[in-house]
Amino acid sequence: MAVEATFSWPTRVYWEDTDAGGVVYHAQYLAFLERARTEWMRAQGYGQELLRLQHDLVFAVRAMQLDFLKPARLDDALEVSAELTECRRASAVFSQAIRRGDELLLTAQVRVAALDAGGFRPRPIPSPLLGELKALERPALERPR
Repeated sequence: MAVEATFSWPTRVYWEDTDAGGVVYHAQYLAFLERARTEWMRAQGYGQELLRLQHDLVFAVRAMQLDFLKPARLDDALEVSAELTECRRASAVFSQAIRRGDELLLTAQVRVAALDAGGFRPRPIPSPLLGELKALERPALERPR
């Protein structure tokens, strides 16, 4: 595997991400989280197009729990983290956070389901990928507070 278990992806808040007052729309945080998970997978050597073409596999969000703590604003430089906390045969759970410097703005738990790319039906994660993902698991009890 190419990267550490905890991955951080930088982003900046643009005008299109905000309301007229310059505060990030609540739904835009979902896009920031999605991009960080996608870049986490890419850093592991498994870009989404590769998974689709070579493994007939896509991941789709199954469930999400968000805790909005503080607002992000226009021009803020953010760090969006992604950490795999659980990997099962056909799903995975990511713990994610969005920070502005030392300030924690949002926490999230995101469960993704493994689906076949053609019919979007549940399917197992291919064994080699499952083994590599399991090696990166970092259960919640092991994470520093």
